[in-house]
Amino acid sequence: MFGKKTPENLSVEELEKLLLIKRRQSRMEKFKQLSAEGHTVNEALFAERKSSSPAPPTPTKTSPPAKPRKLRDNLLLALEVVALVGLVAVLTASYFNLKELNSEVAEAQQKAVQSQTQPTATPTPPIALAMLPGGHSPPTDPQGARPDIPAHLQQWVQPQNGPNVVAPNLKVDQSANPPTRIVIPRIKVDAPIVGDVSWEALKMGVGHLPGSANPGERGNLYLAAHNDIFGEIFRYLEELEPGDEYFIYSGEESFRYVVKEKRIINPTDVEVMLPTTEPVATLQTCYPYLVDTHRLVVIGELAE
Repeated sequence: MFGKKTPENLSVEELEKLLLIKRRQSRMEKFKQLSAEGHTVNEALFAERKSSSPAPPTPTKTSPPAKPRKLRDNLLLALEVVALVGLVAVLTASYFNLKELNSEVAEAQQKAVQSQTQPTATPTPPIALAMLPGGHSPPTDPQGARPDIPAHLQQWVQPQNGPNVVAPNLKVDQSANPPTRIVIPRIKVDAPIVGDVSWEALKMGVGHLPGSANPGERGNLYLAAHNDIFGEIFRYLEELEPGDEYFIYSGEESFRYVVKEKRIINPTDVEVMLPTTEPVATLQTCYPYLVDTHRLVVIGELAE
């Protein structure tokens, strides 16, 4: 067809035509061979087409992940394990510290009950407006008992060891006896009341702010206790709602107070300790539980 030209002398188009002719001849020979073997025309055509179709590509193996990525995963896993172990250690230490504090309060309360006698009336000291009681920094702290008031606000309140400030128009009934016991039925509290709100006093029970009112008299009877240490006496104080009642005893005599208000305030809001013109009893603890950045106060009025 192309004369005496060699493949090297053929053009591209001529080479394509030559390749097409060769393929047709090969297919014809294959078809004749299959027909001679007894296959039908359709079977011969199908077999010939199947043999001429390109084979499917063989799957290639994926290469294993690179070593740096595996090393990074192992490092992240190790960091997670270390963080988990550290968290467990912190929680365990906190648990044992809390357990030790609660054992101290149990011992202190037992001593207070054994030594408790009917108190005699004494002149009421003035109220020192320093800060709200109930802080979690003990006197044994390496830095001493630190106030809960931020440094930039301490100039606006009286220092702990400064002169006492007497609230104006404070009238105290010298015949009234101080509180000795508090009962709050809704949250199942029945605890002794001690005559101070210091760190050691709150180990023994609910603290009565010196200078505040006594049960039954006009003024603000101010009581404080912890919610997460020293027996957790006021643990569930936040569950009290207006209309709930609690009883404050002075010896054998009880006085019933009805909740009128509940607030969450800052430790610097010392005005809640001020006297009032009506007979009220204010209950205070830290808030929220185990965080203690604020104070929760529940205010109740004396029931007739």
